[in-house]
Amino acid sequence: MSEVPELEGNLLVAQSGGPTSVINASIAGVVFEAGKFGCIEEIYGGRNGILGILNEDLLDLNEEKANAITGLKFTPAAALGTCRYKIDFTNNPEQAAKDFDRLFEVFEVHNIRYFFYAGGNDSQDTAHKIHLEAEKRNYEMRVIGIPKTIDNDLPHTDHCPGYGSVIKYNAATVMEVAMDVKSMATDSGSCCIIEVMGRAAGWIAAGTVLAKKKTEDAPHVILLPERTFDEQAFLNRVKSTVATFNYCIVVVGEGLKDASGKEISADSEKLDAFGHPILAGVADTLRDLVEEKLGTKTRTVKLGYAQRAAAHFASRTDAEESFACGTAAVNGAMAGHSGKMVKIVRTSSNPYTWTTDLHDLAEIANVENLIPEDWISDDGLTPNEKFEEYARPLIEGENKIPMEGGLPKYAELQRFPVDKKLSSR
Repeated sequence: MSEVPELEGNLLVAQSGGPTSVINASIAGVVFEAGKFGCIEEIYGGRNGILGILNEDLLDLNEEKANAITGLKFTPAAALGTCRYKIDFTNNPEQAAKDFDRLFEVFEVHNIRYFFYAGGNDSQDTAHKIHLEAEKRNYEMRVIGIPKTIDNDLPHTDHCPGYGSVIKYNAATVMEVAMDVKSMATDSGSCCIIEVMGRAAGWIAAGTVLAKKKTEDAPHVILLPERTFDEQAFLNRVKSTVATFNYCIVVVGEGLKDASGKEISADSEKLDAFGHPILAGVADTLRDLVEEKLGTKTRTVKLGYAQRAAAHFASRTDAEESFACGTAAVNGAMAGHSGKMVKIVRTSSNPYTWTTDLHDLAEIANVENLIPEDWISDDGLTPNEKFEEYARPLIEGENKIPMEGGLPKYAELQRFPVDKKLSSR
């Protein structure tokens, strides 16, 4: 077997989309592993994802202190900055073509030979397009996608870095909120509806089932985007739960859909950067429904950004896997691979063991992985034991976070800019 030729040049890594509490661990994995290879001369970061690269806003990661890079293992948000910019050949081919010309001008002038992009569905699509364009232009560069998304909806990987931490935090929050609501429950009963992220896939909402130790424990209802919302079944369950326990805790994914397939809370007049309708509060809609139809006092809790930023309660398993994905991306590129994404492969659930591998980006880009039908209860109101067996190992362990003044002391990069060589676009 012939040896893969080394590519002499520089490495560029960037982040995209919504952050997670462990996304920076992947960047740390890339930086530490890349430092082992002499053919990689400089290690750069793209400031604010693909948008920063288009603007030639690159960061010199070699200049960062080692303890800052180490600190990324437990620091939330996107340390390099992120974006939701889409190179859209379908709706704006002229601009997309200009974007690719500009990208490769930046790659060439900075001698980028290794490119890693950490993100979800749209980010993996961008990585795939860059890989294909490099081949088309005969530009030697190895492109590897690094999985990241709390939504857990990337295919061909057992799960995504970021997911274990979000469900660990959310399940704990549901437990705590439920204890509060239960302690305040009066004879008239009460309901609390907790809204979590998840547009098309209900992985995040489903993960809160881990809070249940006994049948009577919260959450009592979990509404998933994979199942059409059945208003009467929902109201019946809330009514019977309140009658039995004097309170009811409902968890709902923000992308819950009606019988027509429309997201219940979608604002069709407001679109995000990718053309998706803005989701505007499904918990409020359900609260109004419960109060109108059942007359039950109902409150809402929206976990919002807190659920993806809670590094103080991240899963150690998740952080270790995120770091390993960064390491595997570098090793995959050094082995000659391009047009791949790192994936996590589960080798056992009990005890939980795993490894990493690579998968073709062509089979990942823009494909959503939903919860399997047989992982959801027959009535559609909770996930079942198959889901629990899958999810429970992912929340194990806690990171040891350095503290200062009673609060977490997170790492902060200095963000040393790389000198620009091109005119502004």
